[in-house]
Amino acid sequence: QVQLVQSVGGLVQPGGSLRLSCVASGSIFSVNDMCWYRQAPGKQRDLVATITSGGAVNYGDSVKGRFTIFRDNAKKTVSLQMNSLKPEDTADYYCNADLDVVELGRVRRRRIYWGQGTQVTISS
Repeated sequence: QVQLVQSVGGLVQPGGSLRLSCVASGSIFSVNDMCWYRQAPGKQRDLVATITSGGAVNYGDSVKGRFTIFRDNAKKTVSLQMNSLKPEDTADYYCNADLDVVELGRVRRRRIYWGQGTQVTISS
């Protein structure tokens, strides 16, 4: 089965840093765009950052200059380096990947998968 598995989160003080990772596994032919989303309690899920297969990146306005998304294609991994963390960053974080997968001997293009979620709390 194709799946995305995320690292654990934790409690971080304001101004601190945390790195999240997400590993894709299974019958994967290629990895296309990868993203990080987050959702705070009672709020909608927002896009945090994206990275294309070619390495082009985009960030939500609230995290520009503080967060960095990067990928390791050999390990089929996407990571999010979070610096200068603020209480407003508290949320459940989810990775998302657009994958070309192998099913019944055929390549199926652009299937979307989600990680299980990681809880990140920023508090003093």
